[in-house]
Amino acid sequence: MKNFGLIGKNISYSFSRKYFTEKFEKENIEAKYYNFDLNNIKQFRDVIKETPNLSGLNVTIPYKQEIIAFLDDLAPEAKEIGAVNTIKVNGNQLIGYNTDYIGFSESFKPFLKSHHKKALILGTGGASKAVAYALKKLGIEYQFVSRSSGEGKLSYNDLSKEVMEEYSIIINTTPVGTFPEVEENPQLPFQHLNEKHLVYDLIYNPETTQLMARAKKQGATVTNGLKMLQLQAESAWKIWNN
Repeated sequence: MKNFGLIGKNISYSFSRKYFTEKFEKENIEAKYYNFDLNNIKQFRDVIKETPNLSGLNVTIPYKQEIIAFLDDLAPEAKEIGAVNTIKVNGNQLIGYNTDYIGFSESFKPFLKSHHKKALILGTGGASKAVAYALKKLGIEYQFVSRSSGEGKLSYNDLSKEVMEEYSIIINTTPVGTFPEVEENPQLPFQHLNEKHLVYDLIYNPETTQLMARAKKQGATVTNGLKMLQLQAESAWKIWNN
């Protein structure tokens, strides 16, 4: 029996385990999917050593960048993005891939309108890098937003009426608003959002985040990250079985 799993921290809520377990049952696949909840990325070595017939892994917050140091090779897009969310175990070789950008891009494209030319990416972690890569491929300009401003990034305090008018796409790649902290939201000036804005929250639990609810109230189009997750999971499955 083949074994698969998820590397992350505090991942009991995880989408992947439920998704793949149901997939294996439905399609009569002889395989098991485990959550490897690591306090420290160094424990990754034990996972590799102690899991027989390991064929593939997903990687989530907060290890999408740290995991790279433990891999033997990277697919070109993972190298360019600088983050890995999928690992293929090829004999003794561990090869890193990024399917986040595929999941994001394919779930994002149906919402695009002609005036959606510039995006604000909230957060600067591993997921933000995959989103930036996808936007670049789609020809959409972007700007990162972080708690403090710096080279190539704005702070939340910099988000004036003018900035919000210029950037009609907002993509949240931070965990702010994830279950159980469902009352929280990124500190946007919501009063400057309107029906021209598209707000994409990578969070999928809860289904409607505070960010989405408040943006929708202002007339914005909103969506969560569930479709992205499903698409990136299917892309990972193809890589593991290719």
